[in-house]
Amino acid sequence: MAENIKNINAQSFEEMLAELEKIVSQLENGEATLEEALEMYKKGTLLASKCSELLDNAEKQIKILVNGTNGEMTENDFAGNEI
Repeated sequence: MAENIKNINAQSFEEMLAELEKIVSQLENGEATLEEALEMYKKGTLLASKCSELLDNAEKQIKILVNGTNGEMTENDFAGNEI
């Protein structure tokens, strides 16, 4: 399990997302043994958690340009509910 965490931390967001999609597909296929499915599930939850963490951090860095009352553009922090 520690090796899985080390491998996950070395991957980019896109690589983790692709691996997570592959795991989901394999689990949906239903051909894995119980032990294999449990390991894939564990790794999938680690990947999902790490992807979520990276997205949360990226969201904190996003600024939104807002048209102010005087017609000038101002920057506001992204709160996640503007979309």
